Amino acid sequence: MKAEIIAVGTEILVGDIVNTNAQFLSERLFALGIDMYYQTVVGDNPDRLKEACRLAFSRADLVIFSGGLGPTDDDLTKETVAEYFDVPLLFHKEIVDEIKQYLNGRYPLSNEKQAYIPEGAAILHNDHGTAPGVILEKDGKIAVLLPGPPREIVPMFIDKVEPYLKKKSDFVMESKVLRLFGIGEAKVGETVSDLMDGSNPTVAPYAKDSEVILRISAKAESTAEAETLIAEAQRDIEARLGEYIYGYDDETMAKTTVALLIDKKLTVACAESCTAGRLTAALGDVPGVSSVLSESVVTYSNEAKMKYLGVSAETLAKHGAVSAETAEEMARGIQKTAGSDIGISVTGIAGPDGGTKEKPVGLVYVGVCYQDEVTVLKLQLHGNRDRVRHSAVMHGLNLIRKRVLA
Repeated sequence: MKAEIIAVGTEILVGDIVNTNAQFLSERLFALGIDMYYQTVVGDNPDRLKEACRLAFSRADLVIFSGGLGPTDDDLTKETVAEYFDVPLLFHKEIVDEIKQYLNGRYPLSNEKQAYIPEGAAILHNDHGTAPGVILEKDGKIAVLLPGPPREIVPMFIDKVEPYLKKKSDFVMESKVLRLFGIGEAKVGETVSDLMDGSNPTVAPYAKDSEVILRISAKAESTAEAETLIAEAQRDIEARLGEYIYGYDDETMAKTTVALLIDKKLTVACAESCTAGRLTAALGDVPGVSSVLSESVVTYSNEAKMKYLGVSAETLAKHGAVSAETAEEMARGIQKTAGSDIGISVTGIAGPDGGTKEKPVGLVYVGVCYQDEVTVLKLQLHGNRDRVRHSAVMHGLNLIRKRVLA
């Protein structure tokens, strides 16, 4: 089965809202083993909607529409699909009763439009709004019409559409994500290029902020069979790129680092300058971090570095705030002050100004003090201020992880 998604709504087309429905539907269709090659966004225009409908059904067996089921005159998805299938719209009193119940007895006349359903269609009752969904199947084609608001479309698809589609598909699709840090997308692609040529399982790299992910996907008649195919490819990739793999699936660098600290019963304290608390915030976003994160200070000025971390005036005068020597003293200082197992420091020039020829924008030092030994990492990062700080945080978390695992 081949599927397509049509998102209906001028507000999506002009960028007033983000089309999160397409992402949700794509993920669910992928998991069902249903292939999809196209997505379309079309405004509330009857002619363009008709053309989008015609084109989608010319190349797909299943077309899922989101939006355009409301009570206003520009909500035209049902009317357009009914016209395509050449079926009339029929009035359903039970939908009126459901709308009245949802609206606590009120029933604006405009809502009557939502009670008309294409003849022969299955009605998907809406527990979270007034617009019912529709499944219409005719001449080997399937149209699934869903309301636009995410709080309505998500439960309706999971509870009512997925069981229907599972009966139509003979396959399941499973996937595994490998998360890599410290290597570029191009190098990853070169290393696993032969695996990327495979048809089942498939291996695809994606570049994200400061990291690369590899997605392994397999289609099979059972989940167990698909997982076996994935495991074989995963072992091959780990043999080639294992030193760069820090996590799997939804394990962010922060989650992986916190889990490691919890497992090893180690505490950490942070001393930040250019990242201004972002490293601490990344750790703090992970549930359970309170058992390992002891304290944090942000020390932008030299005076603060001396006052709270014990960085010497001599070090600052001789080497400057952005230096390996200062990063080392910051890491030792916070580890001693907090009494933690690990002290981590970040100092650098995030930009857009403040750089010099000797110390350009993007120069960052990350220090980790652990078991009375300090490792300082010198980085020359690129991008805008936000990207430099994000990358510095990732390097900091990764350095903690590597030191603990060493």
